[in-house]
Amino acid sequence: MLNKAILMGRLTADPELRHTQSNIPVTSFTLAVDRTFGQDKQTDFLDIVAWRNTAEFVSKWFRKGMLVAVSGRIQTRTWEDKQGNKRKSVEVVADEAFFAESKKDSAPRSGSDAPVPFDLPPVGGDFAELGPDDSELPF
Repeated sequence: MLNKAILMGRLTADPELRHTQSNIPVTSFTLAVDRTFGQDKQTDFLDIVAWRNTAEFVSKWFRKGMLVAVSGRIQTRTWEDKQGNKRKSVEVVADEAFFAESKKDSAPRSGSDAPVPFDLPPVGGDFAELGPDDSELPF
């Protein structure tokens, strides 16, 4: 059987780390995942649970609004609410979590978005500068 879920979306809130009675780290969070249906864009809000090292990683590095990718499996569980009614939950158990966008600069860039130029080290020793004709390259 195959049960694999790979999702990318934005966190709806900051994840909070908790521990079970046997001191196992766990965190739950919700991902807002966009999908298109024809020309309409709809959003699904999916419950994710992470355990142990993945839970610690998520709670340490992920914050509300961040675009993240999660790889794991879909799991259902049944439980009783306070009134004794049987309930069913579907969630994704995250085996891995990844950053899905580059880190935003903490300070605004000055000028343009062009990369900052850097100086090349001086040519010397056994190295020779190549000209515009690259026919001498070994590959």
